[in-house]
Amino acid sequence: MARLIPEKELKAIEDIVRRHPEGVTAQEIAKALQTHLPRRTLQYRLQRLVKDGRLVSRGERRWTKYQPPAVEQQIEMIATHAEAGGAYTVPLSKESRTTREHLHQPPEVRNPVGYRREFLDTYRPNLSFYLSENERAHLAKVGKPTVSGQPAGTYAKQILNRLLIDLSWNSSRLEGNTYSLLDTRRLLEFGEEAEGRDRLEAQMILNHKDAIEFLVNGANEIEFNRHTILNLHAMLANNLLPDQTATGRLRHMAVGIERSTFYPLEVPHLIEECFDTLLATTSAIENPFEQAFFFMVQLPYLQPFDDVNKRVSRLAANIPLIKNNLTPLSFIDVPRDIYTDAMLAVYELNRISLLKDVFIWAYERSAARYAAVRQSLGEPDSFRMHYRDALRTIVGEIVKEGMGRKAALAHINTFARENVEVAEQERFREMAENELLALHDGNYARYRIRPSEFAAWQEIWDANSSVKKV
Repeated sequence: MARLIPEKELKAIEDIVRRHPEGVTAQEIAKALQTHLPRRTLQYRLQRLVKDGRLVSRGERRWTKYQPPAVEQQIEMIATHAEAGGAYTVPLSKESRTTREHLHQPPEVRNPVGYRREFLDTYRPNLSFYLSENERAHLAKVGKPTVSGQPAGTYAKQILNRLLIDLSWNSSRLEGNTYSLLDTRRLLEFGEEAEGRDRLEAQMILNHKDAIEFLVNGANEIEFNRHTILNLHAMLANNLLPDQTATGRLRHMAVGIERSTFYPLEVPHLIEECFDTLLATTSAIENPFEQAFFFMVQLPYLQPFDDVNKRVSRLAANIPLIKNNLTPLSFIDVPRDIYTDAMLAVYELNRISLLKDVFIWAYERSAARYAAVRQSLGEPDSFRMHYRDALRTIVGEIVKEGMGRKAALAHINTFARENVEVAEQERFREMAENELLALHDGNYARYRIRPSEFAAWQEIWDANSSVKKV
């Protein structure tokens, strides 16, 4: 008869894993346990927790990481529902329903229209409002997590792993990308492209990842200015446009909108003028939700870029949310047909009611989603959060400079002496060593490491495998 494992021993392991939502190795768990467990004993307990559904294991052999299951199960449920053709119903106002009926007429019976500059110019920041006072108050209530007095971007960083998957998948899906949620997760975490899919789809998703990290990691610097928006476009459009010089550059050519009777501006200097007005107007808006929604309306309407305009608007809508530590908007469950109609209503009729219904509903779902995620992840490790940038720096330097184990240890010790409080140096050194030991093909990108750099370093690192510890 198998020996019964004391529940308190299983619970101790489970608690450690829940403090590391990004995943934790068996070696890291062993170090965090208050009592020593032989390696085989720990492995047996981990296998039991996985078998019982209390933990999720990912990877193989020494790369295996353990994660809490709640978030995994939620992702699978959403993926299964969406991929089975499930539809979530966005509650629509009477005006929105009437608008959709009009848009479902054939394009040839709808009136051709051009860009109306007064739609932008008549808006007065903090005097004009697309969202009512009650709507703004409602969004503030549902979108305010328990993060107060923290630097810009703190909340988004806490849920970054989930945000990368959710927002990359949903924003790409709204563009017709056929990757499943599980395909997206494998691509982002392990670099595995889905078989039988166009490589442009993988490129689109990877571009989203780069753009989201750009926004979250640069929370203190991002604004509604040329630097942020042009660079955001360059990242999202990378390797996707016929003319690569058009990435991060305003449009010099005419464009058309599929299934629409709307004809965007064609004169380059007018596009430039309106783009600058759009940025100035958005920057002057004080309410973060109004600011986000205004940009989602006006940037696609202007069509300032050759392509990828809606993607830019969706990610840029998160700028005020990230900066103010509000729940990000990841467009979870938004039906593509309703979103497409909402944008057509803006283009052809300058009506915002349908897009507003989508925006509010999508934000409510995002807020509920990340509240659940945040609860299942538990409180983040404040020590790790404090030294997040330092860890990225030191791991990046070790890999990029091709350090072996002895050199890496010396570098960590030197860095700790020069940059970390004396009382925290030992813990920092241990955390940095664990980061190196946990480095693998699926997670090195977060340290700004290129594939060629990682491959070269890994050869050097493995050549010293006889050394047991960094």
